[in-house]
Amino acid sequence: MASIDHSPASGGNRKTLLWLVGIPTFMLGLSFAAVPLYDIFCRVTGYGGTTQVAEQNAKGVIAREMAVRFDATVDGGIPLRVEPANVETNAIGTISTITYLATNLSDEPLRTTASFNVTPESTGIYFNKIECFCFTEQVIAPNETVEMPVTYFVDPDLDENSELRTIRQITLSYTFHDS
Repeated sequence: MASIDHSPASGGNRKTLLWLVGIPTFMLGLSFAAVPLYDIFCRVTGYGGTTQVAEQNAKGVIAREMAVRFDATVDGGIPLRVEPANVETNAIGTISTITYLATNLSDEPLRTTASFNVTPESTGIYFNKIECFCFTEQVIAPNETVEMPVTYFVDPDLDENSELRTIRQITLSYTFHDS
């Protein structure tokens, strides 16, 4: 008949084993949580030029004007041509809708998504999108050109930030990816 070792050393081995298994498991869990947590952090703080999402501008319009420049980049190998809108200059707080034009250059349907940011990065928390093609995946038929609208405004609170008093232009950039 085998005897069971109940010595203190046996309990220490069990505790060590739990630590050796528990810590890597915990770290693996954190690695999966990092991306969504970082995304939430960026959306709340505007970090890295991440824009905000709004339903409307409840703060009104102020006299200071801001130019918004639009930019587009397409990941290599995607048969897509994107033409950004022209620069717009409006009073801060003005809700505006612009349109990007995207053309599928292939004979196959194209599925694309767009990531975005604004520069200077410190203005991200003040740049609000009400509606944007970037909120959903876009499907473009073969050789089709589509309009991709963005409805946005710059939050008037930007004017209260003394570090941004000299900013006269914000650039909204999209990078299109194959999905």
